[in-house]
Amino acid sequence: MRALATRPSCFSPKTHLKAHRNTLFPATFPVTQRPFRVVFAIMASGGQKFPPQKQERQPGQEHVMEPTPEFTSSDYTPSNKLRGATVAFTYVKAQEDKVAQDTRHMLKKAKTSDAKEPMAIAADLGYDNNCKRVVDEVVNAYGRIDILINNAAEQYKSCSVEEIDEEKLERVFRTNIFSYFFTVRHALKHMKQGSCMINTTSVNAYKGSKKLIEYTATKGAIVAYTRALALQLVERGIRVNGVAPGPIWTPLIPSSFSEEECAKFGSEVPMGRAGQPIEVAPCYVFLACNHCSSYITGQVLHPKGGTVVNA
Repeated sequence: MRALATRPSCFSPKTHLKAHRNTLFPATFPVTQRPFRVVFAIMASGGQKFPPQKQERQPGQEHVMEPTPEFTSSDYTPSNKLRGATVAFTYVKAQEDKVAQDTRHMLKKAKTSDAKEPMAIAADLGYDNNCKRVVDEVVNAYGRIDILINNAAEQYKSCSVEEIDEEKLERVFRTNIFSYFFTVRHALKHMKQGSCMINTTSVNAYKGSKKLIEYTATKGAIVAYTRALALQLVERGIRVNGVAPGPIWTPLIPSSFSEEECAKFGSEVPMGRAGQPIEVAPCYVFLACNHCSSYITGQVLHPKGGTVVNA
């Protein structure tokens, strides 16, 4: 999914987020069945394993995952840093209808009285005309865009670079990096001083992954794109930053890995476990909030379970 948000005209911060509901607003994630402090205490000790599971297509379906990814909890207290956001996000038609419906319902429950109704827009953002259509719909409904979060990804395992044909390579690059260029290109004309962009990359951009070579290449491109775009837009007062998560329990995992790989997913990091979306979401809140990160641009935050990389 992709998310766009607007603040009040005074630009007092407010908005959303997606860690892979592919949207990341902590204040809008479904309430977990167990208190988060208990879940976190168990998981922080390492040794966590997931039940073997496999989904046959991307994007995956989070509601059939076991356990369901943790997006928030009854212990979560909103900080109101991005209070009042009006949110629009994209999804893949037919394949993500349920997650779009659930996300929109959560946003409606969480929105404040000064926010407009959230929007869910079906689109394949790998194509320029679709990105333009999405931006036009958002601007027609809301008038402007203050925060743009790029968070779309596909990945496919390959044992050798010789297995990566032109069709697969183009598909991954279209979703993972072309969409970032296209969406920014059209959104930028509706963004002003005080606006910001956040691009989602990956720890693989820094450490590599021999079985996810084209995915890793796109994530490296996102890091370079973020740094270059930040330099280009700084004179316009628009900040551009990124988030590079480590292994996070999202639908991308069972839809691209084997059952055995899912069962031990995340065990290789120093913390000995995968992260949850709620542990990534605060990075986006911090970078989106001008009160917190007004002097930060061209940077990447790294929620990755202790993995040491040359960032």
